[in-house]
Amino acid sequence: MHTCLKEMAVSNRRRFGAMMASAALLAFGVGLSAPASAADFVWSMVTNQAGLGDQGFNDLAKLGVETSAKELGGKPLVIQSSNQSQFVPNLQQAVDSGSTVTTGVGFGIRDALTEVALANPDAKFTLIDAVAVDKDKKPLPNVASITFREHEAAFLAGIAAAMTTKGTRVGFIGGMETPPVVRFLSGFEAGLRYVNPQIEVSSAFVGSFTEPAKAKELALGIFDIGADLIMDVAGGGGRGIFDAAKGLGKGYWVIGVDTCKGQFAPDNFLTSAVKDVAGAVVFSNTAAAKGTFAGGTVSLGLKEKAVGLCPANIDTLSPEIMAKVEAATAAILDGSMKVPANAEELKAFNPASK
Repeated sequence: MHTCLKEMAVSNRRRFGAMMASAALLAFGVGLSAPASAADFVWSMVTNQAGLGDQGFNDLAKLGVETSAKELGGKPLVIQSSNQSQFVPNLQQAVDSGSTVTTGVGFGIRDALTEVALANPDAKFTLIDAVAVDKDKKPLPNVASITFREHEAAFLAGIAAAMTTKGTRVGFIGGMETPPVVRFLSGFEAGLRYVNPQIEVSSAFVGSFTEPAKAKELALGIFDIGADLIMDVAGGGGRGIFDAAKGLGKGYWVIGVDTCKGQFAPDNFLTSAVKDVAGAVVFSNTAAAKGTFAGGTVSLGLKEKAVGLCPANIDTLSPEIMAKVEAATAAILDGSMKVPANAEELKAFNPASK
């Protein structure tokens, strides 16, 4: 596991857990009972098709289940999926294996996890990046649905991008247009406008989160039309974006998401818009261990210290960038500025710098 994942979990988990405890009491429903003994705990997760090694939220979720086993007892169980058809059988396999809490990773696994959760009402689940609902659109009582306000972290990354680029064009490459990716794009564009409304964004979507060669081709095309910086939200495929920048040399930048990714191209990595998936998994599992697990929804962002910029190289950002980032963070926290989460909100966003 890369050091950035461990740094992120260690630095955020304790404060994140305290925050989540109060949030859960407000947002979640009636708690479900825990196993009689810690030796019975099985902390499981089912990956999306990007799988382990994505240096993103699959790896973070794995860190969460491994940390749960270390701190709470029991054992971790990781089941990898290579395509969507495996989601339902893999989730059911986890339940049949005696899983205490089964974590499903990513928006794309939502429907499968909803199906399995409905079929196993006594089983407990955590869903990352989406909300599981019944036919009446009510959150399922046995699923802790955890989403992040990625747009808030992406806004800060957009500030760093606008103050780093030497031109007036930057890029954005997403895997697919899922709600979390849209939030990243909306927040990133808003952060750019906050600094310089004249900057244009060339955006593209790979069509999956597992194709580095296609992502690299798209990145080279965006760099070729004058961009010198691209935000990577292409999952495991994002390695191709880093490869493209690395091949072009210094002066070409990549911003990552979910975790710090400087190891892919140290001279081209600016920052990442990170989110504490590991902490969310540990919190949900801890609640189950204590017998206070409950289903429902919770949204996590800057206020909860669950998203932000990469901590590993924060000291490499200039004092001018950090001053602007801190001013924006304060405005978001005090409610004087709302970061847009979709195209409609972005259109109405006032980019006047605070």
